[in-house]
Amino acid sequence: MTADPVGRLIELGRDGEAAHLAVRETGGTVGSEKTHMLGPVEQLEVVMPAFVRLIRDDDEFLDLVTPCEGWVVRDLLGHINGGARMFAAALEEREVREKPLGDHPSTAVAEALTEFDTAVRSPGALERTVNSPFGAMPGEAFARLAALDLLVHTWDVSRASNQDPGIPDEVVEAVDGFARQAITDDLRTPGVFGPEVAPAAKSSRLDALAAFTGRRP
Repeated sequence: MTADPVGRLIELGRDGEAAHLAVRETGGTVGSEKTHMLGPVEQLEVVMPAFVRLIRDDDEFLDLVTPCEGWVVRDLLGHINGGARMFAAALEEREVREKPLGDHPSTAVAEALTEFDTAVRSPGALERTVNSPFGAMPGEAFARLAALDLLVHTWDVSRASNQDPGIPDEVVEAVDGFARQAITDDLRTPGVFGPEVAPAAKSSRLDALAAFTGRRP
């Protein structure tokens, strides 16, 4: 594994580079009124338990192919496990407490998300400048990127396993508002985001967000 923090995050999943470039393009700001309907902590407190509800440890589930190109569920859980622990460390200005998925991936991921939840709720976390794996950036923008990443991966797992993700539309709308500012044309390159896909007729709001990020519902 590379020692470079950005490279390490990219190794954990293709969203890392996208997040870095998104912050560069938006200047770390969130400009539309809609994105302020729900803050990032409110978004995460819905999306994190929803993700955990979807996952389990049996090999049949872990080997399911996801809409995230090249990844089965086990790969995706590795990304979330490593990314959440790295994000928590960035918010708390400490070393990463790494832990492998092991024989109980769902437990490792739940622990990682709990660690990140504690960090993002710590006093001043959203107001301070975070020395993140992407460079210095506002804590609020950092948390919004995490919410976008986790929500899209929640959709990935739900589609792979034919489960209802159970995310309220108001949460999807808040994340979507940020995504449509952050995902600019120059990010739609192989390994980052694919070209926007037209959502199917009568798609859910979450299906439409996934299609915007390049997923094929």
